[in-house]
Amino acid sequence: MGALDEGHFDAELEHGVKLGCIELGGEEEPDTLAIQDAVKVLLQGLGEDVNREGLKKTPLRVAKAFLEGTRGYRQYVKDIVQGALFPEAGLDKEIGHAGGAGGLVIVRDLNLFSYCESCLLPFQVKCHVGYVPSGQRVVGLSKLSRVSDVFAKRLQDPQRLADEIASALQSGIKPAGVAVVLQCLHIQFPASLASNHEDWVKIQVTSGSGAFKDEKAGVWGDFLSLLKFRGININESCTRDSTGKSWCPSLSPSSCTTCSSFGSMNSRMVTAVTSIIRSLGEDPSRKELVGTPSRFVKWLMNFQNTNLPTKLNGCTIHKVDSLSNGEVNGEMEQIFSELNLPFWSQCEHHLLPFHGSVHIGYFHREGFSPSVKSLLQSIVHFYGFKLQVQERLTRQIAETVSALLGGDVMVVVEAYHTCMISRGIEKFGSSTATIAVLGRFSTDSVARAKFLDSISEANGR
Repeated sequence: MGALDEGHFDAELEHGVKLGCIELGGEEEPDTLAIQDAVKVLLQGLGEDVNREGLKKTPLRVAKAFLEGTRGYRQYVKDIVQGALFPEAGLDKEIGHAGGAGGLVIVRDLNLFSYCESCLLPFQVKCHVGYVPSGQRVVGLSKLSRVSDVFAKRLQDPQRLADEIASALQSGIKPAGVAVVLQCLHIQFPASLASNHEDWVKIQVTSGSGAFKDEKAGVWGDFLSLLKFRGININESCTRDSTGKSWCPSLSPSSCTTCSSFGSMNSRMVTAVTSIIRSLGEDPSRKELVGTPSRFVKWLMNFQNTNLPTKLNGCTIHKVDSLSNGEVNGEMEQIFSELNLPFWSQCEHHLLPFHGSVHIGYFHREGFSPSVKSLLQSIVHFYGFKLQVQERLTRQIAETVSALLGGDVMVVVEAYHTCMISRGIEKFGSSTATIAVLGRFSTDSVARAKFLDSISEANGR
């Protein structure tokens, strides 16, 4: 377990405190105030007005989210395990093993989230934990989840997270062995924020102690077979990091290619992020964290408040797919659509990214054949490149398209919000949808239905 500081870990076991004593979110607490001040610097660096209505409480919300999401620094393992060990006899004078000695016990599909130490963005974790009891004692199964969560709620790297969970359980339970398998998902950084966002960065890591320390031990086969019962397929040949390279997209040479160059304000922003890391209970000089403030600021600067033109002039026109026909003032009209326009944005309430697809439908007269995909993508790109909320993003796109294409517009925005897997909510796999309807779409239910059906058909739903 080379990723662990054993002295620090032993101190956690020895000097544990009760988890229930931790209180988060006090507005006047020093750490909360320090993070709020740092967030204000970040907002100002983005060109935002910190007194704007939608941003007034953002510093406090971000502080609460960070402190809640890293509460593991203020929690200890000892009191989770103590009092949760129960005597359980194993097999008596039989060939084999079960019960309190030798029988494998696993808990599957634990949903966790953690903050990536390289970029400060949250990542999802599907955790599977198993142990082999010894000494005729077992631990309450919920404790496996709680111990895992203590280490997940820190700035983490997947492999170190797996190692820390395994070592904590080995030291706390004294079993014959512990196995941990993590399946992690990190939001992808596209080459540009208007590019396709379909892929997540995925990684599988495992860690074992005691009977599981040997990667080829038969008990690993039992463990992985029990995971397969749930449709969880793990590469048996891999019991460590499945990639052999850094998994965070912020460390890729191609990441954040649209970032602005650093100026004096950006230097202040880097210092502000450093103070946030320190307020969370981490050491910003730890080698894995040295470049994190700069990487986070680079990501954030993609969403600075600018007045760049959307380049709406000079668009080429050609025909796009039609969905239905109607007649207005004796002229045939058609519903045109542009579907699955990708977007990226940053939640102004929590400074966490959200991303997804925009679908736009509009009416035009027969024979008028606009080619507006690049135009519509520019509009989506422009409004996404800001601190946003999804409702406002949907309305702004609809109003702008309506002004350009004749007033009859329907916009659907589908998005995944990383703030839904952090902040204590931890709703993995959830998505949101918002709709704006203008002109005839607001009164023509048939037209709305046809456009919505086209989205379903295009995405095989």
